[in-house]
Amino acid sequence: MKANELARLIAGHVFLHACMAGARLAAPLLALQQGYSPLAVGLLLALFSLMQVFLALPAGRYADRHGLRRPLGFAVLASVGGAGLAVLFPVFPALCVVALMTGGATGTASIAMQRHVGRAAEGATELKRVFSWLAIGPAISNFFGPFAAGMLIDFAGQSAGDATGYRAAFLLMAVLPLATWALVRTVADLHPVQPAESTGPKLVWDLLREPMMRRLMVVNWCLSSCWDVHTFLVPVLGHERGFSASVIGSILGGFAIAAALIRVVMPAFAEQLREHVVVTSAMLLTASIFALYPLAQTPLAMGFLSLGLGLALGSVQPMIMSTLHQITPEARLGEAFGLRLMGINASSVLMPMLFGTAGTVVGVAVVFWAVGLVVGLGARPAWLLRPPG
Repeated sequence: MKANELARLIAGHVFLHACMAGARLAAPLLALQQGYSPLAVGLLLALFSLMQVFLALPAGRYADRHGLRRPLGFAVLASVGGAGLAVLFPVFPALCVVALMTGGATGTASIAMQRHVGRAAEGATELKRVFSWLAIGPAISNFFGPFAAGMLIDFAGQSAGDATGYRAAFLLMAVLPLATWALVRTVADLHPVQPAESTGPKLVWDLLREPMMRRLMVVNWCLSSCWDVHTFLVPVLGHERGFSASVIGSILGGFAIAAALIRVVMPAFAEQLREHVVVTSAMLLTASIFALYPLAQTPLAMGFLSLGLGLALGSVQPMIMSTLHQITPEARLGEAFGLRLMGINASSVLMPMLFGTAGTVVGVAVVFWAVGLVVGLGARPAWLLRPPG
């Protein structure tokens, strides 16, 4: 794949994803300022993932039929329209629409880009390299979007009850996807893939009949759940330890930095990496870290564990994407990427509620150990993802 095209796709991914990431910060803060309950705010945050659960498969099939630019065009329109709605109507019902539109748009764009770069790559080594580079985009935008939105909320706002700062933040979020379209609209679409002859309609269950696909989805779910449990329970554990909000934020920030750094480093070693080895090692390391987390009593100890977990989980996505590309028929790549995204976002919607309930009943430590045990058991199907021969 041409380096300049990959760079434009990565930059485009950053701007579009930053729109959602910034809205995901601004929307709940505005709802809280307007007096809505934490439950209402939690439901609002869930909407960012919920739309992707329902839209992922149709978006994947649409990308299989139409390629890169048409799905991206619709994603840009949805992101601009969603964030722009909050500029005009900074009220809770509009914020719910913002969450649905920007969340769905980001998922649609991610699937189209992943499918495109995978098809443009030549050979297994380049697959690992391009997916590693593409995975850097969300890591950057998860910092840039909330940071920019937060700055505008603080410095453009005039008073505690004024929505001016929030309007400015949403206006910036509405402008960012336009940069995505400017960068990506000239990227050439690849030739369409003709589906194999079939006697009936294609169903997603056809993909899951393949043992390799089932193993991959189980591994993918285990690892995405680990991401959720860490994000959700580390603040709870830190609060129990008496840590300040800034210390807890630093622990989570170390995780994000480590996850981004490993993705920057991985392309240089793509030829030496084997997908099943990396994923299996990451699962075993994650299980070990989860066993130790409840025993960590100091911020420094939790910080080191957070860094290790960031390295482990950050290394997984490019390997999962590369394996998924290799085991899926080319005509159904978008659908397979959509299936993976649907599983991740379903986990993001359901797992925090499950973890919160379980943590209240049996304690945070037991949840960490239980999830670690499940991930450790998942190392076997991860090892079986190795190619035959």
